[in-house]
Amino acid sequence: MSHYYYLIVGSGLFGATFAHLATKKGKKCLVIDKREHLGGNVYCEQIEGINVHKYGAHIFHTSNKEIWDFVNSIVEFNRYTNCPIANYKGKLYNLPFNMNTFYQMWGVHTPEEAKAKIETQKAEVLATLQGKEPQNLEEQALSLVGKDIFEYLIKEYTEKQWGRSCKDLPAFIIKRLPLRFTYDNNYFNDRYQGIPIGGYNKLTEGLLNGIECHTGIDFFNGNLDKNNPTPLCECWRDIASTLVYTGPLDQYFNYSLGRLDWRTVSFKTRIEETPNYQGNAVVNYTSHEQPFTRVIEHKHFEMFGQEVYDCPKTVISEEYSTEYHEGMEPYYPVNDHRNNTLADAYRQLAQQEPNVIFGGRLAQYRYFDMAPIIEEVMNITEM
Repeated sequence: MSHYYYLIVGSGLFGATFAHLATKKGKKCLVIDKREHLGGNVYCEQIEGINVHKYGAHIFHTSNKEIWDFVNSIVEFNRYTNCPIANYKGKLYNLPFNMNTFYQMWGVHTPEEAKAKIETQKAEVLATLQGKEPQNLEEQALSLVGKDIFEYLIKEYTEKQWGRSCKDLPAFIIKRLPLRFTYDNNYFNDRYQGIPIGGYNKLTEGLLNGIECHTGIDFFNGNLDKNNPTPLCECWRDIASTLVYTGPLDQYFNYSLGRLDWRTVSFKTRIEETPNYQGNAVVNYTSHEQPFTRVIEHKHFEMFGQEVYDCPKTVISEEYSTEYHEGMEPYYPVNDHRNNTLADAYRQLAQQEPNVIFGGRLAQYRYFDMAPIIEEVMNITEM
């Protein structure tokens, strides 16, 4: 087998971007992925002519022009603007928290009225705390936005996300809750946002164009040579000079210090016999009345105006947040004291691994948006 400069485990955004930039520098790369497709969690499956975000909604956003220019050099992005809606027991509220939200909740018309309402509710909470620091997420959120916003739009949604009472979650999960005193439903403050025209597979294909890739290969249990049954994790140094690892951090070290906890997400996706199911790409369901956290209508990421109705059917996905168990896909790190301490211990081991680069959400046990992942790769000086 040819010798490669980099063996890259995982073809998600970190792995694909790394392979692209390293190849441009003349480094020979081999990319493997245990799934049967490339692209990691940004992979799209086409159903009824609609690019369905198979592993959850992905909206690219950044204020970094270099990053924006880079991804647009691979594939042109559209003008999608993320304006999610919250459904609380049948009533709709705009997100993020802005003047439209405050009008829908209280009937206020001016920023002064909205600020006064929020300050009054915050004062009630702060009086109860009697000068003490918030001890949990519930107290933290109440002290930032008051009772109404917390109970309608945060409490039950957060409990569904994390599978725990807000009183049992650490306060630092919510360090701040942005309140926007303008009639602006754009969820992100970033200068640039959009979706690749033709779907995220176009981005993956462009990044990995001309690079040797193998799917259905498990780094820990699979191999590339039928005549050599040794798993890749034991013999990769015979194949490549350097490993780029994007899998779970604790798995790389065979869970020697213990297992990290994750939250995961499952999806119920179905075709609806209508061109427009909910009128928006993202609707959050913020009460316990529905077991799912949100409903995604995928066509609204890429179809606008008459295009929506020219496509006679639509595809929606209900999103369910659950505890991770063996065999499931890990999604979100659990940011509590135990897991952060354990992750730090694993990171110290990672720093001592020769010729191994740990990158991405799973390998760093940190939540990343897409643009910061690309920036992380660009900042790796030893590539």
